[in-house]
Amino acid sequence: MPGRCSRAPEQETRQRGASTKVASLSVTPDKIVEDVAAALADALSLTPDVAAGLTRDTLLFGSLPELDSMAVATVLTALEDRFGILIDDDEVTGELFESLGTLADFVSAKLEGSSAR
Repeated sequence: MPGRCSRAPEQETRQRGASTKVASLSVTPDKIVEDVAAALADALSLTPDVAAGLTRDTLLFGSLPELDSMAVATVLTALEDRFGILIDDDEVTGELFESLGTLADFVSAKLEGSSAR
């Protein structure tokens, strides 16, 4: 995604080691959805009412006015920080932001990939 900064390998290692709040084998899919929703709500400064209404089926890009192309980078950074993952620019597609569920599934796959190392 244009405009996003790539991290140096040493920064990636530090960040992954420093932030393992959620990268546990005991994390359930529902917990990941809940944490992705919280990261989204924080990054977009959603009102409490809107944040409380976020579910796995909530449509995102095109449905949440707060989520525009400029906010995508903020959301990605929030997810990287919260989950201790690194999201490469080539992984960011429109389908990724189709719904909260697709975003949570992506994070889950990233967490599984990082725990397999």
